[in-house]
Amino acid sequence: MSTLTLQEQLLDAAELMQQARQIVALTGAGISTESGIPDFRSPGSIWQLQPPVSYRDFINKPEARQQYWQTRRHLSSQVKEARPNAAHRALADLERRGILLGVITQNFDGLHQDAGNSAERVIELHGTSRAAACTICGARSSITELQERVDAGEVDPRCPACGGFLKAATILFGQRVPEAEITRAKELAAACDLFLVVGSSLKVMPAAMLPRLALNRNVPLIIINLQPTSLDSLADVAIAEKAGLALPKLVEML
Repeated sequence: MSTLTLQEQLLDAAELMQQARQIVALTGAGISTESGIPDFRSPGSIWQLQPPVSYRDFINKPEARQQYWQTRRHLSSQVKEARPNAAHRALADLERRGILLGVITQNFDGLHQDAGNSAERVIELHGTSRAAACTICGARSSITELQERVDAGEVDPRCPACGGFLKAATILFGQRVPEAEITRAKELAAACDLFLVVGSSLKVMPAAMLPRLALNRNVPLIIINLQPTSLDSLADVAIAEKAGLALPKLVEML
């Protein structure tokens, strides 16, 4: 745990960021919990009551697909009501200033785009909840229409093109992150001159390895996360604070 005050840490981080021109941010669930979207570990999270369906079970078990849609009905309402918070807006501000190369996010809520980040600068490692996708042909379709079909009583919706199972275009446990997204994320980590982690515990791969790619090039690493991470000791600055409090203050200092 750092012995520096929050203000001292912010000053140190701001000094590093003032020298940067190609910042890359990695965001996790911690940035969206402040917008009302609970993460897997949050008290009151639906995942505490109903463990998430794995990709293997979704493909192989009709009852798992039914459970998936029941769980998603509750989660989708939370995501639908969520709005970007001050941390999301701070990252959009960095892009407007021309010093943000891109955002790599583990979240599927689309709040970075809502806050003002360009869609082409946001890499959604775990997909998006704002579209539906076929598990076989990958065709995208309206998630709203699909949810309406399920709510109307369709228990196992299929793709009209190939007959594959339909679900939200998000990554389930045990499902591989698309290689194209990993490649783009690695390219950003290899091109940045400062790596910023916001609201990620750095426990889930492949996201957890991305800061190390920057560290291997001696690129400054700043971490803002309420809980400790495995890379705190290697970071130039590790701030144990809410993203919505620390990040806007930091950006204001630039």
